[in-house]
Amino acid sequence: MRKLLAAALCLAATATGCGATVESAKDPESSAVTLTNCGRTVTYDKIPERVVTNDVGITELMFALGLEDRMAGFAMPDDKGDLRRVPWKDGYDKVPWLSKDQLTKENVLDARADLVFAGWNYGFREDGGFTPDALRKLGIPSYILTESCRNGRTDSSRGIMPPLEALYTDLTNLGKLFGVEKRAAALIARFKKQIADVRAKAPKGADRPSVFLYDSGQDAPFTSGRYAAPEQIITEAGGVNIMHDVADSWTTAGWESVVERDPDVIVICDYGDVSAEQKKKFLLSYPPLRSVSAIRHRRIVALDYADLVESPRNPSAIARLGAYLRTR
Repeated sequence: MRKLLAAALCLAATATGCGATVESAKDPESSAVTLTNCGRTVTYDKIPERVVTNDVGITELMFALGLEDRMAGFAMPDDKGDLRRVPWKDGYDKVPWLSKDQLTKENVLDARADLVFAGWNYGFREDGGFTPDALRKLGIPSYILTESCRNGRTDSSRGIMPPLEALYTDLTNLGKLFGVEKRAAALIARFKKQIADVRAKAPKGADRPSVFLYDSGQDAPFTSGRYAAPEQIITEAGGVNIMHDVADSWTTAGWESVVERDPDVIVICDYGDVSAEQKKKFLLSYPPLRSVSAIRHRRIVALDYADLVESPRNPSAIARLGAYLRTR
């Protein structure tokens, strides 16, 4: 199964991860580049040569664009799945693993980073003072993952556009910043084609199943609102996210909302110390959920963490969830 998954990802991913030729990245001496990132205009004086990334999805965006030679390292917990069979294995083998926790000022400075690519709750955090503003004071520019942009509704709410649009925005921006626009455009075109193929076969209208994304939590579930990647993964696969009305990305909900909205299918986010099987056992045995359709019919499927955060794995996740929803 993993070999088949890797092959599918390889078709969807940029050629660099799979051994084909792509255009060279821009000369680091080229002129400055101005981008819009999280609603702000940001100018980068030079093309970064020592990028440091936080977490698996962000790191694989760099790898998918063939930019591992521009990286000085990444931080990522080692509970984010098997990295040995992904199309970007060469990137993981080549780029230093700086931390199995998250980025800090110290490991960024030690890596002599000239750009930090992270996101709010994907490395950037007020607690500990690891923020774009703090890095700017150290002379280190940053790029914020668009899925994680703060939206101003509360101090912690995130997301400013549909998740796949966020993915394409980041790929386009990175392509411009590193001078690999053609590579980024080709990757986006492949992704759109792959997703369109799934959409064409997906259930329509009243046949679309309602879906609840379960990340973690027993007292209250951590789930996806309409600005996190699962929203469009579910939608393009042919389902309806029961938390679509929540104007946030990853957030906590109440079990009473899950029961009231009665999902037909539950998608488990597989990562961490609690396995997908353990999460499934909890859901099936949790008394308040016994009347929920997905529980009564045992319609529960797991996707990896890296499938469900903004990453180049999103289109493959849509295809696999789409296949499940068509056979449920």
